[in-house]
Amino acid sequence: MISLGAATTEAERAFEATLRRVAPWQGRGMRYRPVLGGISNVNWRVEVEGEACAYFVKMPGRGTEMFIDRAAARAASRQAEAIGLGPRTFDYLDSDDVEIAEFVDGRRPSTNRDFAAAAVRAEAIGLYRRFHAAPLLPLTKTVFDMIDEHDRQVAELGAAVPPDHAWLARQTRLARSALEASGLDLVPCFNDPMPGNFLLGADGSILLIDFEYASNNDRIYDLAIWSGEMFFSEAIDRTLIEMYFGQYSDALFARLMVHKALADVKWSTWAMVQNRISSLDFDFYKYGIWKHMRARSIMNDTRWPAFLRAL
Repeated sequence: MISLGAATTEAERAFEATLRRVAPWQGRGMRYRPVLGGISNVNWRVEVEGEACAYFVKMPGRGTEMFIDRAAARAASRQAEAIGLGPRTFDYLDSDDVEIAEFVDGRRPSTNRDFAAAAVRAEAIGLYRRFHAAPLLPLTKTVFDMIDEHDRQVAELGAAVPPDHAWLARQTRLARSALEASGLDLVPCFNDPMPGNFLLGADGSILLIDFEYASNNDRIYDLAIWSGEMFFSEAIDRTLIEMYFGQYSDALFARLMVHKALADVKWSTWAMVQNRISSLDFDFYKYGIWKHMRARSIMNDTRWPAFLRAL
């Protein structure tokens, strides 16, 4: 841990300047250290003299204002807190778009392996159902809004696109037409189920963190992107549908598969934007081409036309 005033790097000095702006902490001893794992922002753990808990402080990453609405993220975080799904939050630096929350001790970030257990998947399904049942968020941003936003940014930045970009865009348009014709089921969605955003307790409970991408979106998109991030098999996807809805149907499975492809289109395009703007040490280009590849694996599946018709 680094004591306040002992900064040696530019990042530490900038962070200390931020800490000194937190009114309730002024004049008190503080210690801090970086928290690794994120690929958009710079995160820190802070201990404040006289405070019973440690704090998690998120410094917005360079360029993230292009696709993150910080006010909407705060609203989603506080809604999750209110319904018992997220940690306690603090508004000390809201005006600077710096997120401060209670640092959750006694839990660990999940891994993909954790979700190989049916009990962990069932617990997560329960969280999704509770989050989806909460009041609508102030921001509605569907996967199509996200893709459109990133497509514009790629064009403005001159970022890389795959050789078959036109074909991928055509399949995305077909999916959009089919989904919008069937009607979007808009609910509050988490939209960012990286394993590290699920904190597991020894009792099997799960707490969600990081609501930067939360918005009102199609209900099954949230399940689909989670499935993709956890590399679930189609057999598991079918059980998820049954757990969430109480029954399985081929139409719901088709909707989930289409959304899995769209999620990979969204994040692959996001990665190409990040590849141009981010200062973090992460291979966004490699991440993006892998996501493009996975989107193709569904869109090239012989069942793709049938999936679209089933919507």
